[in-house]
Amino acid sequence: MKTPVTIIGAGLGGLVLARVLHVHDIPVTVYEAEPSPKARSQGGMLDIHEDNGQPALAAAGLTGEFRSLILEGRQATRVLSPDGTVLLDEPDDDSGGRPEVQRGELRQTLLDSLPAGTVRWDHKVSGVRALSEGRHEVTFANGTTVTTSLLVGADGAWSRVRPLLSDAVPEYSGMSYVETYLFDSDTRHPAAAKAAGGGSLMAPAPGTGIMAHRERGDTLHTYVALTKPLDWFAGIDFTDTAAAIARIAREFDGWAPEVTALITETDVAPILRPLYTLPIEHRWERAAGVTLVGDAAHLAPPNGEGANLAMLDGAELGQALAAHPDDPEAALAEYERAMFPRSAAAAADGAELHELMFGDGSPQSITALLTGGTLPQ
Repeated sequence: MKTPVTIIGAGLGGLVLARVLHVHDIPVTVYEAEPSPKARSQGGMLDIHEDNGQPALAAAGLTGEFRSLILEGRQATRVLSPDGTVLLDEPDDDSGGRPEVQRGELRQTLLDSLPAGTVRWDHKVSGVRALSEGRHEVTFANGTTVTTSLLVGADGAWSRVRPLLSDAVPEYSGMSYVETYLFDSDTRHPAAAKAAGGGSLMAPAPGTGIMAHRERGDTLHTYVALTKPLDWFAGIDFTDTAAAIARIAREFDGWAPEVTALITETDVAPILRPLYTLPIEHRWERAAGVTLVGDAAHLAPPNGEGANLAMLDGAELGQALAAHPDDPEAALAEYERAMFPRSAAAAADGAELHELMFGDGSPQSITALLTGGTLPQ
């Protein structure tokens, strides 16, 4: 009999895993803390990579559904200097291999691909403990418990499953993002829309930057990067939108107004997103009946790989369990042997990319990388 799998967390990694298990007729239940699929915004644009995200969705049997979500033209890339000078302007020629989709739409597609009742909403984990013979007991805040022989933590940065395997705790990276949104930008925010272009915008500088993506419906979703301690952000009242925006914008005095308009003209209250990280070489000794996928296993600052890696984790773990129906421990070991070096390499590449984006050589350093030129010395 195939071992039923219990997944904690209904993010992309957990849902790809659940879908691959379903395709292979392996019983699976996903427990999610959020009360419903629409409980919160699911983030912005994702570029789905041909070497990890796309194969993961193929393993889930959802390539056609994924293709139907692609927003054409969004692979266009523009790099601006702080004064608004265009350093790079690459159109979307559909040859980039990284088509863009809305994260929330992709998540809903995964949810729709699972039988009703697979995801149990409003199940926030309050505790997890190991029992005998590789079994684990999960306790939820609503007072219920579940005992499982195969537990997967897909529960993100602050995973409640991770302590079963590792003492590692996420550390603040030193940088935070502040998110803003400009709706109907072409008509309501024309200067910002023109500056942003048709796809993604990067306007980086040493220690800071303004990045934006054009989402569905001419929405500009902006990430304002600031290298500041957490105490600095604690001194800003984010419930006072005008004051918070004024304080953030002050860090960009002298920048081109069409670029800072992505901050000052926001149609929503700014959202603070501190960036945390696990050690680049994070790994653990094999423990019976439990493993991790996605940010629970290899949290890193945003580098374009996080969601793709989480989906590949889910797909490869699901395929390993299908290949070893009578030996789940062999499946977990096989999965982790491939996942550990892959995630470490991606985290190291991400740290290098971060330096090119926000180090002393920015924005020329990231422009050189994107154009295939020589990096400045």
